[in-house]
Formats: sequence, C-alpha cells, structure tokens
Amino acid sequence: MDVPPIVLDRAGGEPLAAQLAAALRGAAAGGALRAGDRLPSTRALAATLGLSRTVTSAAYEQLLAEGWVEGRVGAGTYVTTAPPASPAPAPARAAAGGSAGGLVMMRAGVPCTEVLDRGAWRRAWRAAADPAPDAEPRPEGLPEFRAAVVEHLLRHRGLPAAPEDVLATGGSTGAIAEIARTLPAGSAVAVEDPGYQRAVGGLRAAGLRVVPVPVDEAGLVVEALPAGLAAVYCTPAHQFPLGGRLPAARRVALVERARADGFVVLEDDYDGELRYDVAPLPLLAALGPDIVAHLGTASKILTPTLGAGWLVAPRALREAVARQRDRTGTRPAPAGQRVFTAFAASGDLARHLRRVRRELAGRRAEVVEALAGIAVRGDEAGAHVVIGLPDVTAERTVLDAAEAAGIALDGLQRHLVTPAPGPAASTAGIVLGYAGSTRAELRAALPAVATILRAALSDAPDAR
Repeated sequence: MDVPPIVLDRAGGEPLAAQLAAALRGAAAGGALRAGDRLPSTRALAATLGLSRTVTSAAYEQLLAEGWVEGRVGAGTYVTTAPPASPAPAPARAAAGGSAGGLVMMRAGVPCTEVLDRGAWRRAWRAAADPAPDAEPRPEGLPEFRAAVVEHLLRHRGLPAAPEDVLATGGSTGAIAEIARTLPAGSAVAVEDPGYQRAVGGLRAAGLRVVPVPVDEAGLVVEALPAGLAAVYCTPAHQFPLGGRLPAARRVALVERARADGFVVLEDDYDGELRYDVAPLPLLAALGPDIVAHLGTASKILTPTLGAGWLVAPRALREAVARQRDRTGTRPAPAGQRVFTAFAASGDLARHLRRVRRELAGRRAEVVEALAGIAVRGDEAGAHVVIGLPDVTAERTVLDAAEAAGIALDGLQRHLVTPAPGPAASTAGIVLGYAGSTRAELRAALPAVATILRAALSDAPDAR
C-alpha cells in the first residue's frame, strides 16, 4: 500500500531510521495506518523517500522489535496493531433494523430494509457491474434507467409516461432543490404545514419564499392557497406527516387552480408504492401532465444507498433542469440507477414491493393493537402513524421518556413550517414510524411506547 506522507529532517541530529520509525508509528496512532495494512518493501520505501535501504531496514527492525509490525515469509511486512494512543474503531452498525445512537429506530421516513432479499440485492449489484464503464456523463440519466422507471410507474403507480419524459435524480429532495433553482429568486412556493422540512430547506436555500398552507385529515387545503404562487409542493398520496390522502375532488381542484394561475405543482410521491389498504387515487401527474412535476424515489421503497430517484415533468421544466445541470456540471450518480434497473428487470423489485407491503401492513396492525384505546391518525398506508398529544410540553415529555427507554421517536413539532406559538399549541403529537426497526425490536419497544403515551394523555387537563 502507499504510506502516508512522511516528513524527515535530514539536517537534524536524530537518525533518519529513528525518524522514519517514529513517523510510521505516528501514522498508526493517528489511524492513517491500520492493523492488517501491508507496508511497502524496504527497497520500495527507500526509493520513494530517497533513502538508503539500510535506513528503511533499520526502521522496520525497530518496529518489529516493538511489536507494531510483523514480517510474513513471502508476503511482506504488515501492521499488527496500533499504539495505545490510536482511537478504537467504531463498531459496525447492523444494516437491518437500524438505530439512532443505539436507540431503537421508531422515527418516520426510514425504509424497511429488514425484508430486503439480500440475495436479490447482491444479484442486482453484480448485474449493474456488467456494462462497460461510461466514457461520458449522462446528465439526464441512463437510458435503461429511464425506461425502467417508465415501466415501474405504469405498473405500480398507473402513470403513463415515455422515457423522454423522465429525468433521473438523486432522490426527491435533490429534485426539489434542482427545480427550486429554476424558479425566479424570491418567488412564492406554497408548502404543506406541517410538512416535509427538507423540501422547505431546499426551497429556501434557492432563495424562494416559502408560504405555509394548512392541511387537515384529508391533506392540503386547496382553498387556502394564496394568489401569486410560482409552485405548490405537496404529498397527495400520503400527506407527510399527518398521513391523509388527498381526495379526488381536491386533486382536480388543485390541477384546475394550477392551470388558471400558472403555477407548477410538485407532487412528491415518496411512498406511493407502499399503499396496502385500497387502490391509489389517480396521480396529479396523470390529471395534469402539463403542470405537474411528479417526484419519485427509491429511498423509501428500497434504501437510500442507491441515491436514485426520478422526475416526470412537463418539457419546459425538464429542459430548465437539464440546462442547469449543464451549466453546473451536476448530475445524478449512475451506479444507483444501474442497480435499480437490474433490480427491476429481474422482477425482484415487484417481489420486494409485495413483500414490504405485507410486512408494513402487519406492523401497522401490531402498532394499533399495542396502542388500543389511543387515537391513531393516518391512512392505512406507508410506514408511520400519528398520535395526537394535548400540547408541546406533553410531546417533549414523551420524546424524553422514550429516549430514556432506548427508543427514538419523532415529534410533530419538528415538521411544522410555522413554529408553534407556545406550550398550548394544538399541533402536537408523535409521528411513530414502524419500518426502521426490526420486527423483533418493534414488538419489544411497543409496550414501553404505549405506557409512555398513556401516561402523557392521562396527565392532560381534559383527562383530569
């Protein structure tokens, strides 16, 4: 292997062999060299540093005597351990289940990786490595990925599209940020409140003015949209985080309003494939392909590892994004696109979606059963539910108690675009995700969560 940069004071009084041994020892202490790393031969290191082989041999012999390296016959010299000052490596975290600082993950927005078929996952990666490396970037995305997205959207979301209608993205959040930069600075963009804060952050980072619009149990309140908007961002299939499903009448009204006022609708379909109760309503992009930009992602249905998503949008918007990518040299990484394409082409994606829907339906049923007597909000879809609490103080109490019990929960206050005015604010609660943990972790944690929530609700003034 290459050794880290080594500085030797050739005019100093300390022997070069001692300096070299100290430098290698320090590299191991700092983590630049690790146990198991193979050092260059004494001849190669001497040539690299412009030293005699006698110096490098003496340095290696010193380290061998101290026990920091070992010689293996016919294999070379290897670092055996690091000096005591070396920081201990962090333990690897399990891929499935996940945790937040050792806590059981019960926050929203985390995919269910436990049911991902590892054999299918490995096959997709191997298949993705078969094509020759790309000689030139493809800012619009790989043709085979765009074709796979078209097939996926038709089969699983009922959205007809052509490959040329699709742009590959790095995910929904990245696509929102890209679209935001195509809008005039200072433009007004309406967002759901409460809503997806990373979308809000991307819009504000582009210099846009975010206008909060209320949501109810059915989603975005279309009648509350103000005039003068450049865009509306929404999650109609499964409002995040409250879980409502935008009714057909409101969908039509939103599309008609967009056409009349001349704004674009950003439809974030972050987990639309994960509906397991009833058939989904028509997508906004199907109702208004001329004014709707449809955003999808592999992060919630598979894993964020891929960093792959898609944008189906009117031609003018696609071309604006493409011009921006050309100016800045930005583009979505093709590796995740290749894996997604292979996963879809083999049929493993369809099988995974069926499996994860069954799993999430079962998990939701267990959550509702464990919380018997507590009102649970949200459609029977996706991977989270909402439990209302009387005030912000109760929400903070539940979050702290859960953390003390080893459970990471998500508070509703974090998703507000407009901060709560005080402790008596009505928008308080817990957004309980049930996908990020293993099934065993979920079952073990639910009794504690139920106890904590019941205590908070029983302390409410109206309960007393």
